[in-house]
Amino acid sequence: MTGRKNLNTLIRNLKPELHTGQYVFVVCPDTAEILLHDILVMFREDEGITLIMEKKKADEAGWEYSFVAAWITLMVHSSLEAVGLTASVSETLAKEGISCNAIAANHHDHIFVPYRDAQRAMAVLTKLNQDKKLS
Repeated sequence: MTGRKNLNTLIRNLKPELHTGQYVFVVCPDTAEILLHDILVMFREDEGITLIMEKKKADEAGWEYSFVAAWITLMVHSSLEAVGLTASVSETLAKEGISCNAIAANHHDHIFVPYRDAQRAMAVLTKLNQDKKLS
């Protein structure tokens, strides 16, 4: 099944889900032992490998981080070719002073917001979803 592309349909079906726990972005050296089941995302950049993982796993590995995040999954099945979902979500959060880092996977979009703002972000995204359902 392919994901949805229509922005209004995506927002009406957003269904944000907050995962438990704290998540961090770390940069590890190429030589680090990485257990795949310990990471959510891995991205290779010129400066090193960026991992997104549970804070407790990064602490156990002794890796430094500067951003502690909450992880929100948008449960709507969005197409990788959908236009505007990330922009709408980030703009809505930005209006409330909440930063977000978005990552698209095959079935869902995932938003990482400052951990301290998790509940506020959920309220903002739920309101965006409800407002679109009423329009």
